[in-house]
Amino acid sequence: MPTTILIVEDEILIAIEMEEVVKDLGHRSAGIADDMCSAMAKASSEVDVALVDLNLADGATGPAIGERLAREFGMEIVFVTANPAQLGDGVEGTLGALEKPVDVSILREVLDYVIAHRDGKEVEPPKRLRLFAA
Repeated sequence: MPTTILIVEDEILIAIEMEEVVKDLGHRSAGIADDMCSAMAKASSEVDVALVDLNLADGATGPAIGERLAREFGMEIVFVTANPAQLGDGVEGTLGALEKPVDVSILREVLDYVIAHRDGKEVEPPKRLRLFAA
């Protein structure tokens, strides 16, 4: 069964490229959201993973969005941001952060890891993925 992934990114060209990569890797897109309101509107228990930027159309709401998506919908959250230092030690309930820019091979590795992690498998995380303390 394909994994369903929500992309929370306000730079539309980056968001569209990420969505195409997600589809090319055989996953399903739950859509693109650019702020808290649109992210929550697209969220559901059918979405497995969210790739979330920090600074969005409505400000630095990414951490709050990630925390809510994880808590309310059980999604695995990976922040994809040019500013990972803004996350400090991490955000409760979320998995980790990936620094932009991200190419296809890195995104593939991260998604493979996140899906395996979600399935309860013990796998090594990709080097570029900074995991938060559990």
